[in-house]
Amino acid sequence: MDVEAIVRNLPLYFEGLWTTVQLVALSLACGLTLAIPIALLAASRRWFFEIPAKAYIYVFRGTPLLVQIYLIYYGLAQFETVRDSLLWPVLREAYWCALLSFALNTAGYTGEILRGAIVNTHHGEIEAARSVGMSRRQIYSRIVLPSAFRRALPAYGNEVIFMLHGSALAGVITLVDLFGAARIVNSRHFVPFESFIAAGAFYLGLTFLIAWLFKLWERRWHAHLRARDGGRCIVRSHVLGAVRKRYALRMFEMRGPPG
Repeated sequence: MDVEAIVRNLPLYFEGLWTTVQLVALSLACGLTLAIPIALLAASRRWFFEIPAKAYIYVFRGTPLLVQIYLIYYGLAQFETVRDSLLWPVLREAYWCALLSFALNTAGYTGEILRGAIVNTHHGEIEAARSVGMSRRQIYSRIVLPSAFRRALPAYGNEVIFMLHGSALAGVITLVDLFGAARIVNSRHFVPFESFIAAGAFYLGLTFLIAWLFKLWERRWHAHLRARDGGRCIVRSHVLGAVRKRYALRMFEMRGPPG
């Protein structure tokens, strides 16, 4: 193995690592911001809200990420209206096209994760909130969404890891991310095994870090579900409803009856 070639190109790998982390973090932030209203609309009982949101989810989950990247990076450039618009200085750059593609894609997956969590919210929690006079907006902001986020956290952790792995596709549109750095090293020194193994090691390290952070996050958010019994933690699923009801009653005592 030609380890020396990898060592000499470590600055290039670190540059690619920074680009990858930037792309994934920004796309996840934008995607989550977009996914929350999409999930709320998809969980609605009104068809004119539900159908467009579910159509968005279906399209972006049903088509490959590479196709979406190509449509945005190569496809939009063929339209003269786009080239003459104010968005063209952004859309002609590979970085922003990759970011837009990743954000739209992860919004579809995250929206479906949150929609399932919202729909499966225990009816007793909502009834308890209504019984103390909470408005619809308060029910969603204080009961439904926090509960949905907790239950969706493990699935969202997987989506973050999938997004990290999918970000390797940014290298096919000239971006120097981790995968792009590995391609450059391979073209310079003709060491495909070493160059891509090094990139894989960076991806593996990032994946381990993400999984560890989500494990800590889950432990923090689900702490109220763990009951101490002889020094051993026993998770009781029915505790969630009781905690929500106590929270609603406490808010009633603090704020008084509505109106």
